[in-house]
Formats: sequence, C-alpha cells, structure tokens
Amino acid sequence: MANEIADQLSIQIGEKLRDRFPIWSDRSIFEVPAYLRNVYQDAYEPNILTIGPYHRGKSRLNAMEEHKMCYLKVLLWRRGECNVTRYVTAMRALGERARKCYAESVSLKQDQFVEMMLLDACFITELFRKYSMSNLRGDDDPVFNLRWIVKGLRRDLLLIENQLPFFVLHEFFAMTMMPNDREDFHGMIYAFFESALPGAGYAHNSQHYPIEIKHLVEFMHLNWQPSPSRMRNNNSKVTADRKYREVIRCATELEEAGIKFMQAEEQSLFDVKFENGVMKFPRLNIDDESDPFWRNLIVYEQFSSKDDTLNYVTDYMNLLECLIASPKDVELLCQHGIIKNCTGDDQVIANIFNTIGFFLVLSPESYYSQLFCDVNKHCSRRWNRWMANLRHIYFNNPWAFISFLAALFLLLLSFVQTLFTVLPFFIK
Repeated sequence: MANEIADQLSIQIGEKLRDRFPIWSDRSIFEVPAYLRNVYQDAYEPNILTIGPYHRGKSRLNAMEEHKMCYLKVLLWRRGECNVTRYVTAMRALGERARKCYAESVSLKQDQFVEMMLLDACFITELFRKYSMSNLRGDDDPVFNLRWIVKGLRRDLLLIENQLPFFVLHEFFAMTMMPNDREDFHGMIYAFFESALPGAGYAHNSQHYPIEIKHLVEFMHLNWQPSPSRMRNNNSKVTADRKYREVIRCATELEEAGIKFMQAEEQSLFDVKFENGVMKFPRLNIDDESDPFWRNLIVYEQFSSKDDTLNYVTDYMNLLECLIASPKDVELLCQHGIIKNCTGDDQVIANIFNTIGFFLVLSPESYYSQLFCDVNKHCSRRWNRWMANLRHIYFNNPWAFISFLAALFLLLLSFVQTLFTVLPFFIK
C-alpha cells in the first residue's frame, strides 16, 4: 500500500515538473516583486491602458478596450478587409510562443489569449502609425484630440508588467503594411517615445539590433544609452582602491569641498565627467512621469540583464541618489542647469532619489566607478578638507559669514595696534 502511494506521488510530482519547468531565457515579461512594488506601487500600475494579461480585466481600465476595437475596425476598413480571419490565424500560430514569454502563469484560455494578442497588437501598431502619419487619424479620435491621453499611453506602454512580446507587434505590423509602403517600424516606435525621455541618449544603430528584441521596454533601453566612447571607456575596468568607489557626498557637501557643478553638452545623459574639480552633467528633465519611467527601466536591468555593463540606468540613478539627499541639493543642481524641475517642488525630486535605490543590487563595476574614485580623492586632500570645514562652519549662512568678517576685522585691528606699539622701538 505504501509503495502504491509513493508511486502515485511520484507520478504527480513528475507531471508538475513537466508542466512547470521553465526555460528562463524565454521569460522576459514578469510582475514586479512585492518588495520593490511596496516602495512605490503606482510606478508599476497602468493608469489608462492595459497590455498583456497581468492587468487585463481591471474595471478602471475598460474605457480603452473600446478604443482597441475601434482601431481594429478602422484598420479593416482602410485595408478593404471584411473580417479578421487572417489576423486571428497569425496570432494563434504565435500564441504558444507568446504565452511562454510571461514569467507568471496566465489564466486566459487559448481563444481569450489570442483575442488579447490581436487587440493589443493592433492598437499599439496603429497608435504608432497614427502618431507618425497624422493623415491616418480620425477627426473624432480622442486619443489624439486630448493631449493627456497620448502622454498617459507613453507612460503605460513602458511599464515592465504591461507588455506584449515584440515579435507579436512586429508580425502584426508587417501584416498590415500597405503595398509599396516603406514604413520604418523601429523609427515609428522611437518617434512616439522620444519626448518621454528625460534627457539625451545615444540611439542604437537599427542595423545592429539584437536578433530578437523582447518588448518595448527593452527597445527603449537599447535606444537610450551612453555614447559609444563612454561605453568603450567603461569596458576598461577601474583598478583604483575600492574604498574610494563606494559612495560620494551629496551635492551641497561637495560644493563646500570646492567641487563645482556645470551643465555640459554631451551626446548622452549618462556621459557625466569629473575634470579639474568640476563635475559636468548633461541636463536632466524631471516631470511627473519620470519616476515610473526610471523605476521600470531599473527593474528591467535588475531582472533581465546578464551583463553588468548594461546597467547604466541603475548606475546613473545611484549617482544621483548619492548627490541628492535633501531639497537643498536639488536647488543647487537646478541653479547650475543640471536639473530642469518640471514638477515645481524640490522636495518631490528629493523624495524620488531618496527611495529609488531601495533594494537595488549594484554591479561591482559601476559606470561611474572612476568618477567616484576621483571625487573622493579630491575630497580627501587635506587642503580641500580644511576649506570644506571653513565653508561649512563660517560660510553656511549670512550671519556666520558676518561673524567671521567681524572676527577677522578685530584681528586686523589688534595686529595694527600691536604694530604701532612696537614700531617706535625699531625706529629708535
């Protein structure tokens, strides 16, 4: 009897292993772990548009489902087609492969999953087309008549949980091209998202994309990189003492230590330099949607990247996390043109960078290891430490400065009095 139970248990476990053994390289779309979501849940939740299975069916997102149907209907009319049979057939052929791209189990049945693929792929590709070619837009299309909707769609389409496999989008786009069309799918995607980027980035050469882009988040990550020269320099590992590379002080303390801040014109936001006591930053634009954009790119790097050299967004955010400890640091960086604060509140930006680094695993060799090393060596020099203490104690507010000047004036008076007292003895 015991052997029969053991054999039955073995069979059940074997079936579970066959059904659930994952090929992790295929699992590119995943839910954000609870420990990161709990820091700022809204950064990972769609506001108006659900793509893929994870947020499908939420009642607050139902309004955009009607627009998906409308876009499909308009597409069929434009192409002179009377039914969706060829598209359903194509999506069904990709269904099993697409389902394997989701790390968490998907409860949708086959037909429901295929319908989701069709509607989501149609809406996204038509959205990109209509954004690039205004003649395709309907006069009564609220997506383009109300500016806030396009901005909200940009945000939602770059959430790591809110994705459709890129090969599904590419297949649907290819199927719906008109004869003699020369549409550039990659160019359309970049044009749609470009205004969401908080600063300049080096775009990947479209002729050298990876064999398979996984989703839109990865696409934009590939097209928002450090400049090639910066990438090459980072490949040369830093050999400096590790104690200089851990952290750097906040911006106000660095300024007290004699470090100056300056806005720089560079190819990429990530091309930060420290030369001759001056830290040079390309300008960073921060608005209400910047935080979700960064957090989702960081999650993508943390859970998708096998190569530490691709974690440049994480490393850049870590650099800013070090520099910004309070609203005073934000104010300083704004004064020097390094940050453009579109939120209107320095405290909001300080809060972003005070929480964005929670639970992150940093790569052993950061993009800014050499910069951290150089800055910390500069601050560790004795003269710079003295000057930093002098500025901190006597020049941190007007009254302390006035007191310092008064003390200096009294010291000079005492010196002059002493000089005139002893001078007659030397004259005789």
